[in-house]
Amino acid sequence: MNVIIYSKNGQSDLADKLNLNEDYDVRVFPQEEIKNYMDLNPYVLILDMDIDKIKEVCQVTKFETSVIICTDNIPSDFIVRAEAYDFIKKPIDSVELSTRVVALSKIIKYKVGLKKIAITDELTGLYNRKYLQHRLDAEISRARRYGTCVSCLLLDIDYFKTVNDMYGYEWGDVLLKKIAQMLQGLVRKEDVLTRYGDEEFILVLPNTSEDQAFIFAERFRKDIEKMEFIPANEEERHPITISGGIAEFPFLENVDENSNTLVRYAEHALYSAKQRGKNQIVQFSKMNLEY
Repeated sequence: MNVIIYSKNGQSDLADKLNLNEDYDVRVFPQEEIKNYMDLNPYVLILDMDIDKIKEVCQVTKFETSVIICTDNIPSDFIVRAEAYDFIKKPIDSVELSTRVVALSKIIKYKVGLKKIAITDELTGLYNRKYLQHRLDAEISRARRYGTCVSCLLLDIDYFKTVNDMYGYEWGDVLLKKIAQMLQGLVRKEDVLTRYGDEEFILVLPNTSEDQAFIFAERFRKDIEKMEFIPANEEERHPITISGGIAEFPFLENVDENSNTLVRYAEHALYSAKQRGKNQIVQFSKMNLEY
């Protein structure tokens, strides 16, 4: 866990006062670099600066971490916009400082854990539908603002009910987690991978056209065809295939351009893939032309 100290000249004796275990990495930076604090992914920021500079920084910055302010004087009207914060008056006692760092670290760690639970599917570890809606709205807004595109790929495991019926729900869960892991190994950092339904996954691909998404989906579909899925007490692999539907924003026609429309178009394309015999990927924009 990173503990970052910002001081007037990039030097501070507070680093020597901290008595922390090996889980903590303590570093000191000059106060001018505080605007870049998020790049360091800190659990706790310690501001060992002049009070005027601290007030200036706290008035314009919303800290997404815990903050400890070290000062000779604590103004009554002082406002800190942070996940959690504390004041320590100088001179600094090493035991008190270390104790407060540990306490605030636990608060942030607890909040991070709660946020992760709120947006994560318990079985696969992927994002859940609640987070998908938030991110998809944001990506469409960004695409509209910058004149770019975003594609939505909806994938569904063919005959998933058969797997549950033949081998039990435990092996259905094994299959879901295996496919989720395979997808995670292929997506980019900016992509949004979500478990959408019982056996469905949605992949949001920013700055990706429908044709580009199709190339990715086809490659993954072929990987699934070759996947080794051998349930317990079976001698041979059980054949697994997936179907997919893709839609792209902005849309070709003048419709209500929002995230629900994009997902609905991907669902239409997936339904077409299922109707045509499964184990294939369908592009929504080409449904009336090719399918």
